[in-house]
Amino acid sequence: MRTEFPSQHEITRAWHVIDASDAVLGRIASRAAMLLMGKHKPIYVPSLDTGDHVIIINAAKVKLTGGKEGQKIYRRHTGYPGGLIETGARRMKETRPQRMLELAVAGMLPKTKLGKQMYRKLKVYAGEHHPHQAQKPAPLTI
Repeated sequence: MRTEFPSQHEITRAWHVIDASDAVLGRIASRAAMLLMGKHKPIYVPSLDTGDHVIIINAAKVKLTGGKEGQKIYRRHTGYPGGLIETGARRMKETRPQRMLELAVAGMLPKTKLGKQMYRKLKVYAGEHHPHQAQKPAPLTI
């Protein structure tokens, strides 16, 4: 048996729109990560970026299950001593809801150069409108 290996011109990239209103954060993130990696395609190869572009709209209306709204904490560091900044999920949802989805999807992608290349194909918007109508994205239900 010969293993098929897709070349660059064989890879076609589609555009998908995911509506995050009243959907669970983790389920949206896992579906988006699968589309970005290309695992839904028969030509999937772990060492190539065969994935599609993903647009997530209505990020401000995403749901968190259980007690995560009050318990989940997002941490980042400024790089200076004592520069740890902690933000609760409720405050993050009010101020930067698109960042919640970006962090969730980035955590599910590979932590390599290839993963960064896949992450660049993700577009997240807090509202309902996006500037990618020219690409004719197909709506995706979750």
